[in-house]
Amino acid sequence: MRVDEISQNLDTNIDTGLSHATAEDRLRKYGYNQLEEKEGISPFVLFLGQFNDFIVWILLAAVVISGVLGEWIDALAIVSIVVINAVIGFTQEYRAEKSLEALQKMATPFSKVMRNGEMHSISSRNIVPGDVVLLEAGDYIPADGRLCSSFGLSTQESSLTGESTPIEKFTEPLPNPSLSLGDRENMVFMGTSVTSGKGTCIIVTTGMQTELGKIAGLIQEAGKEVTPLQHKLEVFGKKLVYLCLGIVAIVFLLELWRKDPLLEAFLVSVSLAVAAIPEGLPAIVTIALALGVQRMVKRHVLIRKLPSVETLGCTTVICSDKTGTLTQNEMTVKKIFANSKTVDVSGTGYAPVGDFTINGTPLSETDERFVKLVLGIGILCNNAHLKKDHSAWTVLGDPTEGAILSAAAKVGLWKEDLQKTFPFASEIPFDSNRKKMSIVTKTPHTSLLVCVKGAADVIVKDCVKIYTNGELRDLSEDDVNVIVNKNNEMAGDALRVLGIAFKPIDPEAINPAPGIVEKDLIFAGLLALIDPPRPEVKDAVNTCHKAGITTVMITGDHKNTARAIGEELGFLGNEVKVIDGMELDTIPDEILEKLVSQVAIYARVSAEHKLRIVKAWKKQGAIVAMTGDGVNDAPAVKEANIGISMGITGTDVTKEASDMVITDDNFASIVAAVKEGRGIYDNIKKSIHYLLSCNTGEILTMLFASICNLPLPLFPIQILWINIATDGLPALALGVDTIDPDIMKKSARRSTENIIDKSLGALIIFQGFLIAVSTLFAYLYIFYDTRNENPGHLYSWFLHELIPCFSGARLFGDLERARTVAFSVMVVSQLFQSFNCRNANRSLFEIGVFTNTKLLLAAGISLAMQVAIIYIPYTRHIFKVVPLGLQDWIIVFGFSSLIFVVMEIIKWYKRKGV
Repeated sequence: MRVDEISQNLDTNIDTGLSHATAEDRLRKYGYNQLEEKEGISPFVLFLGQFNDFIVWILLAAVVISGVLGEWIDALAIVSIVVINAVIGFTQEYRAEKSLEALQKMATPFSKVMRNGEMHSISSRNIVPGDVVLLEAGDYIPADGRLCSSFGLSTQESSLTGESTPIEKFTEPLPNPSLSLGDRENMVFMGTSVTSGKGTCIIVTTGMQTELGKIAGLIQEAGKEVTPLQHKLEVFGKKLVYLCLGIVAIVFLLELWRKDPLLEAFLVSVSLAVAAIPEGLPAIVTIALALGVQRMVKRHVLIRKLPSVETLGCTTVICSDKTGTLTQNEMTVKKIFANSKTVDVSGTGYAPVGDFTINGTPLSETDERFVKLVLGIGILCNNAHLKKDHSAWTVLGDPTEGAILSAAAKVGLWKEDLQKTFPFASEIPFDSNRKKMSIVTKTPHTSLLVCVKGAADVIVKDCVKIYTNGELRDLSEDDVNVIVNKNNEMAGDALRVLGIAFKPIDPEAINPAPGIVEKDLIFAGLLALIDPPRPEVKDAVNTCHKAGITTVMITGDHKNTARAIGEELGFLGNEVKVIDGMELDTIPDEILEKLVSQVAIYARVSAEHKLRIVKAWKKQGAIVAMTGDGVNDAPAVKEANIGISMGITGTDVTKEASDMVITDDNFASIVAAVKEGRGIYDNIKKSIHYLLSCNTGEILTMLFASICNLPLPLFPIQILWINIATDGLPALALGVDTIDPDIMKKSARRSTENIIDKSLGALIIFQGFLIAVSTLFAYLYIFYDTRNENPGHLYSWFLHELIPCFSGARLFGDLERARTVAFSVMVVSQLFQSFNCRNANRSLFEIGVFTNTKLLLAAGISLAMQVAIIYIPYTRHIFKVVPLGLQDWIIVFGFSSLIFVVMEIIKWYKRKGV
């Protein structure tokens, strides 16, 4: 079909697009432009999955055995524990699933469409049949469409056709209606991307009706993404299970040797196995990662791939673009070099308000004519749109091009008016290798006009003539020297300089090749734009240096401009260099690998240079974060350990290749993301530390009691309850703890570092030992207290009570009360331990007791649960406990606080360096 037939068929207009009202009606009719998602696991199946565990099966077997032996209370109690544990596990996993779903929905792509005759950027899911979509290099195609215009447009369709080379696109009708997808050269398809050129298309099908929608089931089979940390924990968990089962087996044999009933020995061993294995840890890690990622959104960071959260904490090098990332991305034309004179332009931002002067004097008529020539070419060679929304002026498109539109409007030149006289004919889009772009327009005469803008030092090499003082003459060597010196002068003032050139051509002689169109040009002038540095970036760069992170600026700007900005922001330190792309081309890869750590700024670089820089840093063992926005940046972004795309100026292809998107294009947000990444990892480590130290305390308590031939201080049902009361909530609260304010004063951790190193492993065992000692001492103290009127002589107690235990002597004190106290000490000491785990070196009082209210709430709930089962008559019977008096609670808190007091003393000694 012809384009006009399709336009008529879909009741749309290729120039003005759909009206907003029509688009709304069609959205209701056709639905959202998205693929139907594969249905997730139902909550019921997720709940049943909690019982698919070897330890749970053993517990259920214990229930059957208890029932057969008539121990119905034990049987019911164990069933209740299993169900409660399943509910807690289900809640954690369900919350983790929902957090991940919310995370996936954040990365919504946008498309540029014509609505009511104006360009709008809308969510791609709101596109409907009949929408006219504008396509540029780097865009993902949002739905299936028929091309209306194509200027050097090529697309990458390998996701549909398997063909790896780009397909050149045209607008003419194709005679064969049965062509394969790869041969439909006038169509573009959802899920493919634009590799070069630009064009427009009319959307013909959306969502599940697209070619991609027809095979949607094939792309929904990807499994869940497992992060390196989760994989490490899985491996570690298996080792932990074997170790715990070995200890549990020892306890079981000791209990049999003491001639305890087989069922009791079995239940104690199974209960210990349940307590020893932190089965809630994977869900806690997932929740901590997902909630941390959602927290990053508030800091303008969108994480696309969960493993990158861990890598962020290891980042040692950040390679950043300059424009918009280190600067404010609010370009303003400040100077114009035209007719051999430098014109100053006043005004800031995009508002078209300002004056043009030369040395403080208004422009003459001649000078104004030359300024209009330079700006006129600048707005014809331009894809941006200057719009007024309410009282604010905004730019849709590239900020540099928007600044040119604003400057031109200050002298009464408007793009829409000029394009009526000089309508668009064709375009050679900008790319980072050529460092320029060209647009060919029609003119009121028979000739065409070529308008070119780009890097000043590149443009001047393409020029053979100059228009100055009202005449067209050959460009002399002196002219070139003047232009180059003026470019260097303005670049040294941290201005971004663009060269402007043009030439008329005969319509029959036009050759679309850049090498022909962009040669033998007429030099018109220079535009110097300022993009002020972001005020927060200097502090962010300083923070990086304190954190042991190297900062590198990579820009396409002139070397002098890059140096001026770099010095102002603190990139340039002692013995670091500034080099440009030409110098980089002369350096072999093996030399660059040794030199890369000495270079802080790269200017005039191409996409290939960025890729080489990333590879050179990685060869040095660095963990590299690389920013990018253009389609040509995608290889370097993908090669980096952390690929970062720009949310405002970034192309869809670069975003797809990246691990994270900075939604405000701000370098400070990258540094904030690194801090959050370190904090998330640190908090997960706190949760692991807490769970393992508490579980170690439970195992050692039972092991020491068995070895000392003591009556077991804890019943199996009590051990299971401790697992519920103390494992879940405090561990989760530690996973979302406030980030250590000193975390960016430490060096980055190694990516190969084990989460449980030797020092942490030793600390876990030591703290577990303290929990066990506190519990056993409280347990034995109650025995001694019930048999002596004057307690407190520990030496006598040690001689007459503890030592006989090894020879088989039994204690005949108040066993129920002693066990209740021991049970409570085990719970409360673990709650004290949760506060120890907040920081390995700093005191809780220095951190602030109330800086993690979630942990306070979690500890309060756990303590309330423990008190409740002691004083509620029914639960008291189930858990075999007796009510405790005030003196008992003083003993409980006294012994429980031992671990907290000891650790605070150790932290004090560490801080003093003793």
